[in-house]
Amino acid sequence: MGWVKQWLAGLAACFSGFVLGASIGWSGPMEKPILSGEAYSFSPSIDDWSWVCAMFTLGAACMCIPTGLLVRAFGRKLIMLIMLIPGLLGWALIIAARHTAMLYTGRFTLGACAGAYCVVSPMYTTEIAEVKVRGIMGCFFQLMLVHGILFSFIIGAFLKPLLVNIVIGAQPIIWFIFIIWLPESPVYLVQKGKPERAMSGLKTLRKTDADISSEMAAFEAENKKEKVMVKDAMVRKSTLRGLIIAALLMMLQQFTGINGIVFYVTGIFEKAGTGLSPSTCTIITGCVQLIMTFVATLIIDRVGRKVLLLISAFLMLIANLTMGFYFKYLTDKNIGWLSIMAIGLFFVGFAVGFGPICWLVMAELFAEDVKPICASIVGTSGWVFAFVVAKLFPILVKEFGSAVAFWVFAFFSIVACIFVIFFVPETKGKTLDEIQGMLS
Repeated sequence: MGWVKQWLAGLAACFSGFVLGASIGWSGPMEKPILSGEAYSFSPSIDDWSWVCAMFTLGAACMCIPTGLLVRAFGRKLIMLIMLIPGLLGWALIIAARHTAMLYTGRFTLGACAGAYCVVSPMYTTEIAEVKVRGIMGCFFQLMLVHGILFSFIIGAFLKPLLVNIVIGAQPIIWFIFIIWLPESPVYLVQKGKPERAMSGLKTLRKTDADISSEMAAFEAENKKEKVMVKDAMVRKSTLRGLIIAALLMMLQQFTGINGIVFYVTGIFEKAGTGLSPSTCTIITGCVQLIMTFVATLIIDRVGRKVLLLISAFLMLIANLTMGFYFKYLTDKNIGWLSIMAIGLFFVGFAVGFGPICWLVMAELFAEDVKPICASIVGTSGWVFAFVVAKLFPILVKEFGSAVAFWVFAFFSIVACIFVIFFVPETKGKTLDEIQGMLS
């Protein structure tokens, strides 16, 4: 049971994923009340709404690299705590919005918080985890994220828009309360010449009689390695290979369609004519994603990263092809259940692989001396790709139809299968040093 303390600390740090998921999922159920003028005293246009969705991803892209520099200088915990301020500010702007510009600014601010969350929380979680549970704990961020998405889908279906904004806007306060009790990352403390504090913090995360000497020795050995300039460390073969693999995984995570579907899921079901209310369909698919992410978390250290990524890409391919054929040929055939099954299958595929594993691999592929910078670069690339999808998906649907949009996602699902087979290394059960050796 020595893993219990680690799990609790990891879940507390990764509650930022819940906050992020609730912010991402917000746009699905809120699209209709905002566009109809029910939520605010103004009614944005369709193009305005696409920018409201896209500004979130743009804000996240702008914050990842600064976060990498900040956590390197000031530590993981302090940066997590500070994110309470912009989180509350962003929701205050959305709650009090009197013009589309306030929605833009609020979503951009929340996106900036998201960029910080996706860098610092997975980093902290993998740094406090023992090797034998690192795979499971590396999935915590995505597991909490899908909880947050489902949470926003549910309350968006049953609460008035103002209450939805207030309830989701309170989540950063809950995260602050969770993390204020956590110790600082032992990796960061050793890097800053504070091994006693690192040992004390590590002891609080292990069972009472645990021998942490080998972990501390590994941290200190890594820290005592010959120091190199950041620019030299960044051009190492292992670093460059890790960056290319992680960045392309993030690209494929987005271009297979996840944020295009999540941001506009209610509208997709409305067009599909499922026979059920769009909010009900949205909640069903959110439940599917949650269950399968939980399953992936349990099996990732047994099955391995590469196998799950391949299964994930294949299932998303089938789902995207099905949705394309549905919108092209079957919308008038009274088989709306097929679209629910296809979107559900997409979420199953995403949840077992490309959802959690991309964030885990981002934390596993880099040496400690470049991890903050590399993780922030990869995070930035992921959010830039998310911005492209969030902005172009409604344009694709408007100009070429929903079928073409889903077939584009299907094409990238094929690319994902090929990339995983030939280029992604298996990191299951390997120490960080062994992974660096493999990449070299």
